[in-house]
Amino acid sequence: MNITVIGLGYVGLVTAACLAELGHEVLGIDIDLEKIKLLKDGQMPIYEPGLRELVSKNESEGRLIFTNAFSSEVDKSDLIFLAVGTPSKENGVPDVSAIYKAIDSLIPFIKKYKIFIVKSTVPVGTNFEIKKYLQSKLNSEFEVVSNPEFLKEGAAVQDFMKPDRIVVGTDNIKASEIMKELYSHFTRNGHPILIMDLVSAETVKYASNLMLALKVSFINELALLCDSIGADIRRVREGVISDPRIGSNFLYPSIGFGGSCLPKDVQAVAHLCKEKSINLLIPEAVLYANENQSSWFINKIAGWFKSGLKNKTLAVWGTSFKAGTDDIRESPAIRIIEGLAKLCTRLKLYDPIALKNTKKHFEDFQFKDKIEYAKNEIDSINGADGLVVCTEWLQFRSPNFEKLSSSLKDKVIFDGRNLYDPEKLKLYGLSHVGVGIPANKVKAGV
Repeated sequence: MNITVIGLGYVGLVTAACLAELGHEVLGIDIDLEKIKLLKDGQMPIYEPGLRELVSKNESEGRLIFTNAFSSEVDKSDLIFLAVGTPSKENGVPDVSAIYKAIDSLIPFIKKYKIFIVKSTVPVGTNFEIKKYLQSKLNSEFEVVSNPEFLKEGAAVQDFMKPDRIVVGTDNIKASEIMKELYSHFTRNGHPILIMDLVSAETVKYASNLMLALKVSFINELALLCDSIGADIRRVREGVISDPRIGSNFLYPSIGFGGSCLPKDVQAVAHLCKEKSINLLIPEAVLYANENQSSWFINKIAGWFKSGLKNKTLAVWGTSFKAGTDDIRESPAIRIIEGLAKLCTRLKLYDPIALKNTKKHFEDFQFKDKIEYAKNEIDSINGADGLVVCTEWLQFRSPNFEKLSSSLKDKVIFDGRNLYDPEKLKLYGLSHVGVGIPANKVKAGV
């Protein structure tokens, strides 16, 4: 098929590259000229494992073309994917204005039947509103399909090529058959294509992310309980996840969830409940629990030192919201850095991928003079009193503990991802403060 993808962020670029890999002719459009220049030069505007190779291969073979211009070329496409950003407004409602701007740019060039496929996460009811808007603008026939994405940053290519399920929202038989044909490759591997109405498809996306955020917040709340009563969350978790009704996915104690999806989507559900006067307790509780988790960890760090943090230097490992991505949007690591910067003398940050985005984020930060950027892990701990681990990058899992012990003045690791065994750290003379794990105090805090 001939396909156009509008918006080349995480969702759009992965969608375009993967569809081209399946043999389709794909035109990718983004109004960001710098992004298009990077792509044409073989560089990626985002970090996503495996994406560079996929883009390069399909560009060189002529199946994937990038442009910042809308033209008559879009009318050659059978399908038009709308994958532009829908960031949250201050009230938590996703801003869908970019979708309508993209549609307005497309309309002059649409002369024949098209299926508009909405990949962007939008408020419930938006697809129907888009359909009404197109009816007022287009003379040709068309259909609007909701096709929410379920891509995890850091594993997006694999998620697209081997999806758990594909959700298609449409009440039109022709459109549903075309969508089945488009995704027929995946049904051979037993992955279901679920056809449903527009509103249900929109709701599936929000329901899925609310459940994932709830699981993260549940285990984090349980970790805080363990911390207060002296239980060990590792042992408690082991007992809980052994129940087959519960399982282990997303039940890892941490400093909270972040990224472009979970916080935004939970906020959107909370706003929808207010708008419809529905008294649902879980969405607001999840948001509160997630904010509280970062605050709790900051207080845990500050409370370790008897003399306070005023004259302390802390190394921080990880600024992205999770491993495998350079995305710092709503990152709990950023929240913790901002909180610590108000209390410490100096922070030395290191992240293997996300430092560029981190530096940009802190350009106008009130306490930016307290922040330094290290070249690597060892550089960050030189002169530091303690180490704060915020992101679970693989390279952080087995560091040189002897070097840590000799370099850290107060010999303490604040482990926001529970990466380390406190008993092992004790062998190196290192104290360990984790999430829901009884603190291993090799020596008293100072």
